Amino acid sequence: MTKTVVVYHSGYGHTQRVAEYVSEGAAGELLAIDAEGNLPEGGWEKLAAADAIIFGTPTYMGSPSWQFKKFAEATSKIWFTLDWKDKVFGGFTNSASFNGDKAVSLIALQTLASQHGGIWVSLGLLPSNSKAAQRSDLNNLGGSVGLLVQSPSDASVEEIPQGDLDTARAYGQRVAQVAARLA
Repeated sequence: MTKTVVVYHSGYGHTQRVAEYVSEGAAGELLAIDAEGNLPEGGWEKLAAADAIIFGTPTYMGSPSWQFKKFAEATSKIWFTLDWKDKVFGGFTNSASFNGDKAVSLIALQTLASQHGGIWVSLGLLPSNSKAAQRSDLNNLGGSVGLLVQSPSDASVEEIPQGDLDTARAYGQRVAQVAARLA
C-alpha cells in the first residue's frame, strides 16, 4: 500500500476543504502549512516517507500564496540531496475567479515537482465544456495539468461547487492509483 500526503496552505478555509476531498480520494494524510509558512513538527518526516505528494495552494495575485512559496523554498535542502527523486506528485489550486490565473500556480507546482525529479500526475479527465455542462459536472473548469477549483469570494467553504469537490476526490484517487502502479 502506498502513502500519499496532501501538503497545502489555506488562507480562508476553502483550499483546506478541497485538500480534504483530495485526501479522501487518495486515502491520504493532510499536512497543513501554517499562516507563517511552516510545517508542523514531524511534517518533513511525513513527506520523506510518502510515495506521493500532492501540493495545494490558493492562487493569490496570479501565483501560489507566499506561505506555500516559503515551504517550496525550504524544500531546497531536499532538492540538493535528491531525496524526493521519483516520488509521484500532483497539485491543485483554488481562486475566487473562474480563471484567476490559476494555470500559473499549477505550473509553479509542476515545476517544483520536476525540480525534485518527481513524476507529475495530470488530472486525466476530459473537460465538461458542452452547452449542457453544469457546475456540478466533473472538471467543469477544464483543467488538465492538475486540479482547478473556483470559490466565489463571498462564498463560504460549504458553497464550493460540488463538481469541483467531486473532481478533487477523483484527482486524489488518480494520484494514489498512479503511485500504487509505480510502487
